[in-house]
Amino acid sequence: MPPVLRLFEDVLADGAEVSLPACPRMIFVVHGTIAMADRGLRDDEGLGSESAISFTGGREGATVWRWELTTDSDGGMRAATGVVSREKLSARLDTMPKGAVLLRGDSVAFPPGGCAYLHRHQGPGIRCLRDGGIRIDTHGRSTSYGPGGAWFESGPDPVFAQAADKPTRFIRVMILPMAYLARSSVEYLNEEDKAKPKSQTYKIYVDMPIDIVHSPA
Repeated sequence: MPPVLRLFEDVLADGAEVSLPACPRMIFVVHGTIAMADRGLRDDEGLGSESAISFTGGREGATVWRWELTTDSDGGMRAATGVVSREKLSARLDTMPKGAVLLRGDSVAFPPGGCAYLHRHQGPGIRCLRDGGIRIDTHGRSTSYGPGGAWFESGPDPVFAQAADKPTRFIRVMILPMAYLARSSVEYLNEEDKAKPKSQTYKIYVDMPIDIVHSPA
């Protein structure tokens, strides 16, 4: 059975602790601060890990998004005092690349009215809107998202993205072939778009080869 990518949101009170079992994941701090044994994270910081990890909410608490790649039915959601967790989205990765893979976590930012021309990626992933608004056109449908809205992109399916008339940014995690380590995974589909200036900018939080969950042989 293909692995499943899941996106959770954890809201932590001051001093509340989240303990997570080992699996490939990215953690992104939306608001507040969290503390770990060897480091802390604040707003707009993220990290990747395959190991079991624990973190606690800072003085003002924290809201955390975490993406996990699993083969079980419920991922890493665990009940804890002072923590409210919910699954925002999950997707079975039928289009997961074959062979060695990596987990990439990054952000994509658009100026007001910016767009991503018709394109596809080299692997599947889940996006979640951090700021602004965006319309995603794929499979002959248009769907608009506001802050906190999450959606799945398979990778091979063509997508066009149109940002709202305000600064817009989403956070995403994709599973990509190892050949794309430190390389862009985007492929523009219309020849005339390839040479056009691109309005979006990127920030990579995690670009991590993963071993625990293997892609299909």
